[in-house]
Amino acid sequence: MADFDIVIVNWNAGNKLFECLDSIRGSNVDSSFCLVKCIIVDNASRDGSLENIKDMGLPIELIVNTENKGFGFASNQGAKDGHSQYILFLNPDVRLFPDSLSKSVSFMESPDNKQIGVLGIQMVDENGTVHHNVARFPSPKSLFYQMFGLDRLWPKRFPPHFMTDWNYTESRVIDQVPGAFFLVRRSLFKDLNGFDERFFMYFEDLDFAYRARMGGWVNYYLSNVKAFHHGGGTTNQVRALRLFYMLRSRVYYVAKHFGFYHALWIVIASLVIEIWVRLGWSLINWSGRNFLETLQAYILYIKELPALMKKIKE
Repeated sequence: MADFDIVIVNWNAGNKLFECLDSIRGSNVDSSFCLVKCIIVDNASRDGSLENIKDMGLPIELIVNTENKGFGFASNQGAKDGHSQYILFLNPDVRLFPDSLSKSVSFMESPDNKQIGVLGIQMVDENGTVHHNVARFPSPKSLFYQMFGLDRLWPKRFPPHFMTDWNYTESRVIDQVPGAFFLVRRSLFKDLNGFDERFFMYFEDLDFAYRARMGGWVNYYLSNVKAFHHGGGTTNQVRALRLFYMLRSRVYYVAKHFGFYHALWIVIASLVIEIWVRLGWSLINWSGRNFLETLQAYILYIKELPALMKKIKE
């Protein structure tokens, strides 16, 4: 019997965490697999989201951090607390369907799928619309033209980060598995030393998927298994911080996989080109809130740059 642990990183998820756990309970009824632990790592939430989750009939283990350690750090914390064959990293704004777990684990257990290291499934919204959330591995070149918005203007010539040009009802090998449902073999997770904790938020799952691919493993999208994903999650509460963390993690990613000078060009382009594209887009859409949040994010980014550049040069 295959066994696995679920790791959920919680930060002010509110009632979504309870709904997520309730869906796990509803999905954990198949005798072909064993859920050993449901590990919740709380990053200093203040919304009371942990209050109603103790008596749910699940093997819950709770780790409470006194400060927000970031997604990569907290995910590694949770993974170290378990020993099962598989680890499912699950966002608290995801709700599973009754067969989400059984079909996913059964697929990974098939002898034909031994080289699949990371598995993602189809995500749908409340209307059943499929999320186009599978992404390509970015390169300095693709990041550069995305800063201009060329991927939006001419997607056929400049492929966007998220793949919108194929049928999401087809299962296939992909680059990046969506991080909301990220099922990984523990042996692979150990071999890669987990997530890179320099990515406080964003790019940590992309970086892991890239390292898995470079190590000869396959990342796979399984279309006939579904889960509901609210989307945006709790980071919608702090959109300026969300953009800041994305900008910072992007620099780490490029420096790590393409070198310091490529990362330097990404930084320069983000300040000379991208900021004005983003601000201009806010004005075109008459979004004063988005304009201010973009400014706030870039102010944080500029303040962080001296320390950031020092770290990536080491």
